[in-house]
Amino acid sequence: MTSYYCPFRVSSVLNRDVKQYGKKFMFDCNEETCWNSDQGDCQWVLLEFPQPVNVSKVKLQFQGGFSAKTCRLEGCLKDGDLMRLSQFYPEDNNCLQISFLLTDLTFT
Repeated sequence: MTSYYCPFRVSSVLNRDVKQYGKKFMFDCNEETCWNSDQGDCQWVLLEFPQPVNVSKVKLQFQGGFSAKTCRLEGCLKDGDLMRLSQFYPEDNNCLQISFLLTDLTFT
């Protein structure tokens, strides 16, 4: 598996406290930290890959008691419109979840 950094954005940060809950904690591999969104119906994370990627699996981990009820994966080609690729319903626990397996989607 190849790992590399890609720019990403989030919908919100809890109480706008980026020092304690900011997006930088989403991919820091530290179980003591995490990104916390503010409250609201629609929270999102947008990954912008700098080169074509094949997506075959998405892993998520929520804090117990703060899980989303419904999640969906959307994607698009560069400068295209987002389209729904999958919808899933995560468990409300602290476990790492492989929410779905995809058959190699390529985004450029």
